[in-house]
Amino acid sequence: TLPWGMVFPTGGSLPRHPSMLYEAFSEGILLFLILFIFSLKPKPRMAVSAMFLIFYGLFRFLVEFVREPDPQLGYLWDGWLTMGQVLSFPMIVIGLGLLFYAYRKNIQDRPANAENPA
Repeated sequence: TLPWGMVFPTGGSLPRHPSMLYEAFSEGILLFLILFIFSLKPKPRMAVSAMFLIFYGLFRFLVEFVREPDPQLGYLWDGWLTMGQVLSFPMIVIGLGLLFYAYRKNIQDRPANAENPA
């Protein structure tokens, strides 16, 4: 019971985390700022998209810890893993793979004389 807990009309009398506000902050404002700062300098193709996948998936995975699980699904594993976390994990992995690929491809595509121009 946190001081900023909210009592929802259909959620009983127990105050709950305002997870929708956490999501709006982390997946909206914070993610925008991270991507904006990351994209200020030129990046390889797909790098910003990869960062979006990584951070959106990470923030969603973390916010799911304070969300009530979907009533039709409940917790999927050992009382803590939700469907949102299951779906967020592949986003993080794909984002990491894309980021690795983007930087690796950028290094390979660069001409040999581009690093030391004459």
